This record gives sequence, structure tokens and C-alpha cells, in this order.
Amino acid sequence: MDGNLIRNPESIAEIFKRACERRELMILVTPYLRFESSFLKVDGNELHAAATMGREDAMYGLRSAGLKMRFPHGVSFLEAPTQLKGFGMNDGRRTLRLALPEVLNEEDYRGSYRVDHVGRVPVTFSTPKYDLVMGTLVDISTTGGRIFSTRDFVEGELQPGEDMAVTILLTDLIRINTKVRLRHVHNRTFGVEFRPQLDDPILHSLSRWVFEKREEDLERLTRRGVETTSPSEPGSMASHPPTGLVLVSVDAALEATLQDLLGGLQPLRRIAPSMSELKEAFNQKPALVLYHVPSLSLDERRRLKPMVETLQGRVPFLLLGTGVDGGALLELGGEVKAAVSIVFNPERGTFFQRLVQGVLRRTYEGGESPMAPKESESV
Repeated sequence: MDGNLIRNPESIAEIFKRACERRELMILVTPYLRFESSFLKVDGNELHAAATMGREDAMYGLRSAGLKMRFPHGVSFLEAPTQLKGFGMNDGRRTLRLALPEVLNEEDYRGSYRVDHVGRVPVTFSTPKYDLVMGTLVDISTTGGRIFSTRDFVEGELQPGEDMAVTILLTDLIRINTKVRLRHVHNRTFGVEFRPQLDDPILHSLSRWVFEKREEDLERLTRRGVETTSPSEPGSMASHPPTGLVLVSVDAALEATLQDLLGGLQPLRRIAPSMSELKEAFNQKPALVLYHVPSLSLDERRRLKPMVETLQGRVPFLLLGTGVDGGALLELGGEVKAAVSIVFNPERGTFFQRLVQGVLRRTYEGGESPMAPKESESV
């Protein structure tokens, strides 16, 4: 998100105070996953947010160096880096304790995101000569919109720069009745700017609605490459040489479970944890290596480190623990520069599937070469 940086501590404190008072929507995103939450309270240098996911999902999904929060604010949207500090309670509800950001990135309101899939939204507008006309909404942002008139305009009836009045019945709860400035006219379609800016109550509701629509669009875009692109589409995973998932493990039962979960994403095959088999598998250019960690004993660590050294910076790999401590596995993942480290739980298979999709998407849809070294992140 490009925009202006907000660094003033008093301004930042006021923004978070208001967001907590409104229980504002918050989107928590990592390079691989996305969670919806909401503001609850500020406590010192920490921010409490609603825990909308299980403790394990939060631990493995949000403990990322790339964790960011996004939320609507007035006519713009804000984004900031943060960290998961732990878990807490607020009014009897479990919360996520997040580091309070010191800098906010504000999207420039002049480039406000426009929602162009609005459905059939009726609009009533009054021309500068006070003729009442019906129309439909074409698109809308927090600062204005475009409207299609049910009738033609006579020459000179609408002139850019003139003031008008519009009523937009966007949803059952969002009814915009305001003055606008006419910005442009093309046949029956014309653009307007909300002048003056919408009052706070309706602006907050509209801002959240537009923000939610934008997040839905972003989510569809990020999933498109993994789920829906065809081999002929530019940028699809099929256009990249690396393909297939490699499981490094002696556990055949684990392989069967992962086949059910991930087989629809990429072909998966299992190899023994030996240097020769790993090198042979690497030469076939896999998209992702899942390295099984059944133990965190000293011997297991000694065997693992030289094995994954052959992968570092050349192909993304994931540490997949079973029956081990999650915190210790995260530390090990940081040491060996794994893309992701997670204790596998079949009951959380959907979460794990989303995580693998996120790694594939970030590596191959984000334009990053899997062979190029990059800073790793433990999740």
C-alpha cells in the first residue's frame, strides 16, 4: 500500500483509541495467511484484538516477521507492521496481544479504492436546476462515486464543478443523503465527489463496507493462481518449471494424510531422509519440500541441518513437526531458515492447506524465484 506515513505518537494514539471505541474491523495478514479480527483496547504499548482463531492457528499463523494489520480510517485505509506478543483477556473474551505500531501507512484518499461490483443500487439525484431524477450506482468509494441516469441530459444541464444532491441506498444500514460536487459527465454517466466530506457516522459505515469489499477482492486475487488459473494463463504456476511437493519422511501414514489434503494442489511424493534422495528430488525442481521433524533430539537436529542446507535459498522448505513442542520447532525453523515451521495436526488440516497454498502463492505468484535467496520467516 503506497501512501503517507503517520509517525506522530499523539495522532497514532488517537487513531487507535477511536478504532477501539468503534470495535473497528481489523485484517491481520502475513505473507501466507489472512485473518479477520477487531479492535478491543489499548494497554500500554500493546493492542488487544479479538481472537477469532484457535490458539494454535494464531501461534503458527501470526508469529511471522511479516505480520501486518490493515483497517479502515475515515476516507482512507491504514496499514502497519506489528507482532504477536501473546494472548490475553478483555471482558471475559480471549484476545490477541499485538505490538502497538509506531508508524502507520495511510493510503492517499485521492486514490480511494472504488467498488465497482455494487449490484443494483438505486440512486436519486437532484440536478443543479432541482429536477429530481432516478439512477443506479456504477461504483463508489469513500470520497465519491459514479452514477448512471435513467434519462438523457439536455446540453448544458450538467456541468463539471456544479453542486448537486444525491441519495444512495447502498445497503439496509447505509443510506447516503448528501451534497456532491459534479466532477465529470459522459452521456448518461457522471462522477461525483462527496462535498463536504460525509459525516462521521455514515463515513465510518461506508469506509468499513468499502474496506471489506477491497479485502475480498485481494483475497480472490491471491488465491486465483493456486486455485483457478489454467496452464495457458500468464503468471499461473504451471508456467513455472518447479512443480510437485516432496515429503522427506519415513512415515507412510503421514504421506497418506497429506495426499488427501494437498494432492489437489500439487502432486506429492515421499522420499527417505537421505542426502542422496534429497539431492535427486531437488534436481527434479520441486515447488516445495516438506521436511518431517518427528523429534527435536540432538541427533535429529544434527541430521536435519546439513540436509536442509542443500535447500536454503534454492527451494522453499517447510518444517513439519509431529509430536514435538511448537515453540522449540519455531526456534529451529528460524535457525535453518525454513519458510514455515508448524506442528501438524490432522484436525487443523484446512488451516495447513491454506498455509501451503500461501507459501506456493507467495513464491510463484508473487514473482519471486524459488531459486533466489530470500529472508525466511517462521510462522
